[in-house]
Amino acid sequence: MRIEGLLTTLPFIIGAGVLSVMDIVPSWVPGIPVLILAILLIGVLPAKRYRSRGYQMSDDRLRVVKGVMFHSDTVVPFSRVQHLDVEQGPLERGFGIARLILHTAGTHNASVTLPGLAHADATAMREEIRQHVKRESL
Repeated sequence: MRIEGLLTTLPFIIGAGVLSVMDIVPSWVPGIPVLILAILLIGVLPAKRYRSRGYQMSDDRLRVVKGVMFHSDTVVPFSRVQHLDVEQGPLERGFGIARLILHTAGTHNASVTLPGLAHADATAMREEIRQHVKRESL
């Protein structure tokens, strides 16, 4: 999350640097807002987002809670699961984390994503949920 914040802030840092080098405005004018933005996007928000996420897996359902400003509490019964995915982007692969995605029957919240899991944990959860789904379908 901090790397995402850095990548989001990077164009603003470059823009502030260009304005400073070209002497269009004094260097502190774009520097202060960009510094505040960087502190928020790299330091404060990722910590809040991390603390606001969680999950709980029981015998027949997965509960996923997330959101800083807009709180979401989603319960997915295993009987509604159609298929499961474990995905990794390049940054996630570099850090050994993955996303578990549950695709469900229905149109509202048809897929629920659980990001930031260790790859081994995501795979183990996928297999455990798959076993639950398999037992219920028999």
